[in-house]
Amino acid sequence: MASSTQKPSSSSSTSIRKYNFDVFLSFRGEDTRNNFTDHLFVNLDRMGINTFRDDQLERGEEIKSELLKAIEESRISVVVFSKDYAHSKWCLDELVKIMECREEMEQIVLPVFYHVDPSDVRKQTGSFREAFSIHERNVDEKKVQRWRDSLTEASDLSGFHVNDGYESKHIKEITNGICKRLNPKLLHIDDDIVGKDSRLEELKLLLNNHSNDVLVVGIYGTGGIGKTTIAKIVFNEIQCQFNGASFLQDVRARSKNGCQLQLQKQLLCGIVGQEVEFSDINEGINIIKRRLGSKKVLIVIDDVDHLEQLKLLAESPKWFGLGSRIIITTRDQHLLDVYGVNISHEATKLHYEEALQLFSRHAFKQNDPKEDYADLSNCMVQYAQGLPLALKVLGSSLQGMTIDEWKSALDKFKKNPMKEINDVLRISFDGLDPSQKEVFLDIACFFKGECKDVVLRILDGCKLYPMCNIRVLCDRCLVTILDNVIQMHDLIQQMGWAIVREECPGDPNKWSRLWDIDDIYDAFSRQEV
Repeated sequence: MASSTQKPSSSSSTSIRKYNFDVFLSFRGEDTRNNFTDHLFVNLDRMGINTFRDDQLERGEEIKSELLKAIEESRISVVVFSKDYAHSKWCLDELVKIMECREEMEQIVLPVFYHVDPSDVRKQTGSFREAFSIHERNVDEKKVQRWRDSLTEASDLSGFHVNDGYESKHIKEITNGICKRLNPKLLHIDDDIVGKDSRLEELKLLLNNHSNDVLVVGIYGTGGIGKTTIAKIVFNEIQCQFNGASFLQDVRARSKNGCQLQLQKQLLCGIVGQEVEFSDINEGINIIKRRLGSKKVLIVIDDVDHLEQLKLLAESPKWFGLGSRIIITTRDQHLLDVYGVNISHEATKLHYEEALQLFSRHAFKQNDPKEDYADLSNCMVQYAQGLPLALKVLGSSLQGMTIDEWKSALDKFKKNPMKEINDVLRISFDGLDPSQKEVFLDIACFFKGECKDVVLRILDGCKLYPMCNIRVLCDRCLVTILDNVIQMHDLIQQMGWAIVREECPGDPNKWSRLWDIDDIYDAFSRQEV
């Protein structure tokens, strides 16, 4: 997390305040300096939260000017109320200044009641009564009243109670609460997320385990299945647990456009909080290893299709500090195996009820289809086969159309799949070598639903190396083998058909493959007698 940020002043002025600290820690040194507050400070520092604690300043009767400045330049003040907190005039003066900053500068104040009752702080009873009985004999009455008012005001704020249980658990709760208050940069996620909660729970549990090792998790699946969305949701939810976090989206496309250096710089900037200048990829690798080797980081490398892309950004888990988490999304399961991920997680299609809800949100702006459109909606959902991208595109394209227009569109989609869907699915095909493309097209046109052994014999006779090529198609999530039968998503099959038709649009006589009876008839009728 960056050590400074900007926020508008609460005044009518248009000036911008600059914060030099994320958190200011106020505490009674004799009570908590060597235990609770020290552990809290260390945990905040590990999370990349720039924290000021005042015990490095020389104590005296009057609060130091540099301390006042530090309070003013902090986004959040954490006040640890302990048994003898009120015995310190210094602490009480700090608190008055903190509450002034809350009023005048909208500073966030989080009280921590460390083995004290909040009512004792609010009413100045218990050990706080003892302290004020002394202060009232030695301090100006108006100043004592300011202390009382500040204690009462602070104790009414929402905070944390540390009484029973392990202090480490309380410290984790406080640290996470501070992270959320600091408003980390959240990635945009569509409001229409459906059916992701149950799929995310297992993944979050794996990422949140207490292992101090570096954990690498791969998320794989076909195009449009929601891999990036899953990674974004997880990133938003757990990023506060790390010293820094970086989400590198569209790595495949950006690498092809020569943006490797930019990706390295984005990775570093997201974690260290500032631009890091260098002009060479190899230099970037060395800087990543040197700057991040001791940091607990969260990194998402999205849409990878070549190992070289990973080598430039995170060739080895040893590049990063203990407890780091690396998430890789890809269409190629084999790539994850070669890289050596700890866990592979498949992004799966939506169940029927989830798919119908997502489709309805885009087609009707509600969770269920309109009554007159129920049967056609069912046909559209069956056509999309649980692919979120297809459900969104189809629903949006049909919004506001009549029933007859829906029927016409469905007939068209079955013959000519939508370009928005096809373009996403085709990326996986374009990454294949020539013999792999031939095998894919043969399966799409002739062998879907056929016994794998039979298909292997036929394609082997065509010298297409089917054993290894079908394995690649499985790794790329283009086909699946279920009970020794070759299966393929209907939309992926349609994408294959579209590729063949593009060989000579409108003239099946010149296509490399014919599978539809109408096209076969058309092709033979064009033959010269």
